[in-house]
Amino acid sequence: MKVKNQIKKICKCFDITTIKFILVGIVNTIVGTGVMFFLYNFCSVNYWIASASNYIVGSIVSYFLNKYFTFKNTERSTRQMVKFIINISVCYFIAYGVARPVVATLLPGAREKAGGNIAMLVGMSLFVILNYFGQRFYVFRK
Repeated sequence: MKVKNQIKKICKCFDITTIKFILVGIVNTIVGTGVMFFLYNFCSVNYWIASASNYIVGSIVSYFLNKYFTFKNTERSTRQMVKFIINISVCYFIAYGVARPVVATLLPGAREKAGGNIAMLVGMSLFVILNYFGQRFYVFRK
């Protein structure tokens, strides 16, 4: 019985809201990743500034699209915006802070540029997972 209840709880996390979040994520990814890789590869901006630029631009788009489209949240509060900024910041530092050393450990012979690009892709993946749960259960919680 406990297993069934746990499965039901997990399934509730994967519904139309999840699909909408993924669609918004695609838009954010196209915009933010374009900014990040352009800055890193063509403007020689360092790893942290390039990846942070991704999340500054992407977070602005994400906030409005997820608030009104994904989570249909009409609350107007500074508190909610602060929670969003906290969520994005925590997810960013965890995801990118973990990604770089993990990639360096797994690919010790990789050139710095290649390792940085791979670490950014790993960081993006971790960020998406953490951010989804943070927005759904912390920022835009019903």
